[in-house]
Amino acid sequence: MRYDLPDELTVEEDGPVRTVVINRPEELNAVNAALHWALANVWRQIAADPEARVVILTGAGRAFSAGGDLDWITSFLDDPVARDESIREGAQIIEEMLRFPLPVIAAVNGPAVGLGCSVAVLCDMVLMSETAHLADPHVAVGLVAGDGGAAFWPLLTPILRSREYLYTGDRIPAATALELGLATRVTSPGDLLPQARKLAERIAAQPRQAVQGTKRVVNMHLTQALAGPLQAGFAAEVVTMQSAEHRERLLAVRDGAARRSARG
Repeated sequence: MRYDLPDELTVEEDGPVRTVVINRPEELNAVNAALHWALANVWRQIAADPEARVVILTGAGRAFSAGGDLDWITSFLDDPVARDESIREGAQIIEEMLRFPLPVIAAVNGPAVGLGCSVAVLCDMVLMSETAHLADPHVAVGLVAGDGGAAFWPLLTPILRSREYLYTGDRIPAATALELGLATRVTSPGDLLPQARKLAERIAAQPRQAVQGTKRVVNMHLTQALAGPLQAGFAAEVVTMQSAEHRERLLAVRDGAARRSARG
């Protein structure tokens, strides 16, 4: 099947398994406008693929996704139209993943940060390399963690534990993510994709209708529980996007990243 997607997100076909690759390796798979659009629109395209049974989601290179591209996010400071479109599209990503009928296995090969973290834990199963980590640094740059973390993590892990990581933006190592319930299993880096493929093939061999019906019922719990928190979270995130503190912190992060890049 031909997929209508930008180069930033590719779909590899192998029998009934579709491997979706976040494909900006030189930028640690940071999410720019094209990739954000692709993450919102890939799921309906795969759902329309009659041969697809299971999806693996992973990142090219050494990261799963380092979160939002700093140049793209910084442009929102003075472009409210682009900012609001990103919020609408962010909600679409979450809605489409919750509605998507096929099982999705995240193969988290490296850092999964911000939106990258949200996309990973929205998958049905989360396999992590032992060298990978999760993080939601929204608060650290003056934003409400509205696009997944604050709304979604408390459904997967104890609220008391998730608060510390959401309030600080600290990294969650793979072993800790497993302990907290944010990961299904941890593997060595070399075993990550082979284990993901083995699991995908095993699920693909199960009766299609039974698998999809089971996922639909499970996700009803998530959809109902997330309805209020997601709406409130996105609204609160928009407010903080317009704050002076967010502008100051985001520009400091971008300038620091630029200096590190210049030093090589």
